Amino acid sequence: MVSGGDPLAAAKAAGAIVLPGERRTFPLLIAAFPVHVGVSLFWASVIPRRAGVVGGAVCGLAIAALDLGVLAPERVRALPTWPQVADHVAFGVVVGVALRSCGGRGA
Repeated sequence: MVSGGDPLAAAKAAGAIVLPGERRTFPLLIAAFPVHVGVSLFWASVIPRRAGVVGGAVCGLAIAALDLGVLAPERVRALPTWPQVADHVAFGVVVGVALRSCGGRGA
């Protein structure tokens, strides 16, 4: 929003993974939900339980490199890179901290 870009661009790009020919916002946002949940659950499953903040950030960077550099479709790659990398790092930190806090309780 600060940059003046479309604040829904990333969500629409995620929806386009399932609906590649779609251009309307609402169907793309609906399609983006299961894509984002599935991708997030998959990546969360590969972050080590004891990652914590630093380990989570490192995992987020590694996930960004693989996700954005290799796996992402063109519409996702067309988005500005640094906000996506920052999002991946934040995701890694949040998951790393959550997993570490759950791991201490035997969960």
